[in-house]
Amino acid sequence: MDEMKEVVKAYVIKEYVEDDTELTYDTPLISGGIVDSFSMVSLKRFLENKYNISIPDDKATPEAFDSVNKICVLVNEYLK
Repeated sequence: MDEMKEVVKAYVIKEYVEDDTELTYDTPLISGGIVDSFSMVSLKRFLENKYNISIPDDKATPEAFDSVNKICVLVNEYLK
């Protein structure tokens, strides 16, 4: 899971962080204004393509995408 956390964190930084914001695995992404609803959709697609999974829309909630740690928990549910 540590590798996944690094992949997700690197993607979020590359795509959504516009300044020198320090990003940790627990940094609030949605509630902190780093990722908006449109960006959440592209992040979901990235995860689905990267890990060859399908995340149901009803599970792709702002709460589930609010930190790198929460995203990794969600992805792991569908890797099995």
